[in-house]
Amino acid sequence: MQRRNALNLPDSRSPDAAIRLQVFLAHAGVASRRASEALIASGRVTVDGAVVMAAGTTVLPDAVVCVDGKRVLREAAKQYVLLNKPAGYVCSLADDKGRPTAADILKTRYAERLYNIGRLDMMSQGLIIFTNDGDFAALLSHPSAELEKEYIVETTTVLPRSLAGDFQNGVRVDGVFYRCRTAEDMGARRMRIVLTEGKNREIRRVFASRKIGIRRLTRVRIGQITIAGLGAGQFRNLAPREVAGLISLCKRL
Repeated sequence: MQRRNALNLPDSRSPDAAIRLQVFLAHAGVASRRASEALIASGRVTVDGAVVMAAGTTVLPDAVVCVDGKRVLREAAKQYVLLNKPAGYVCSLADDKGRPTAADILKTRYAERLYNIGRLDMMSQGLIIFTNDGDFAALLSHPSAELEKEYIVETTTVLPRSLAGDFQNGVRVDGVFYRCRTAEDMGARRMRIVLTEGKNREIRRVFASRKIGIRRLTRVRIGQITIAGLGAGQFRNLAPREVAGLISLCKRL
């Protein structure tokens, strides 16, 4: 079965053809198709002034589509941006507590509405990808993609010798099962961990269950893309070959 190219318009249709509303929203950089379906179902989307709640509705490219009253437009240029998020920034487009967001760092350079693929918690740092390509975001973030994310964890206390092996075999915390792909001690207070699914705050929850404090948690690799040469708060465009490489690593067809 051939993998669909997430960078092309669906089914090679003409840009002037009618498309499904959730596809329109994904191409506008609002959210992935699946998340766009939820927006539609909640009554937050209007087409030419009328609320539309059926995700299968088709619209023409020149339709006036609004989300929460604000018009969104299909964007011809897709952006794929790699950010080395500093600690202290939240991974959301806006924060009701007034905390700085990782997206704020990119606003000086990019006019497009970019959203993050996956998350890093506020006090974690390291690599995160931003895009306005909903298909690309959905592909990379789907659990079945099994895309590797590598982390370096520095602790405040000495690591138990059994922790790396336990994490690889699987650890249950508060009824949730966590298992990393690999874990390797790099010293008495340093560990390298590779995840493929990445449940919410997975590493922090596992370490907290063993009463191990984390001093610094850094994501240093996503797929084949590493943090090398990118300082805290710095960002760059992913090269086309890097985008294609990430797509090829995803196992979902």
